[in-house]
Amino acid sequence: MKKRTISSPKAPGAVGGYAQAVETTGAERVLYISGQVPLDLAGSLPASFREQCRLAWANVAAQLEAADMTLDNLVKVTMFLGDRRYAAENRAIRQEVLGARAPALTVIIAGIFDEAWLIEIEAIAAA
Repeated sequence: MKKRTISSPKAPGAVGGYAQAVETTGAERVLYISGQVPLDLAGSLPASFREQCRLAWANVAAQLEAADMTLDNLVKVTMFLGDRRYAAENRAIRQEVLGARAPALTVIIAGIFDEAWLIEIEAIAAA
């Protein structure tokens, strides 16, 4: 599979480590990851946004691993934040987790299913 990031000169550029668009060619498999919440296997919920964000990313990575994929296979990520006050911390953690990877990205401020969850992450990956 080949992956190419695209940024049209006719639209504003991406700010913060993501791509405006991602094109894939030659993919044989596409994985749709449901919203991953900040719960561990025992059902425990960390108190801080930072811990919840890292755990949600770990749960995304676990789904990728189960499909024999890695974060390198991500092409689209949608992040749901319980409050916009987490935006800067979310960006910093996302950039730390993804490094130079730049999937297409949407961040939505929304009421999440469980009020205690401060973040939920869904994703699409291709291989």
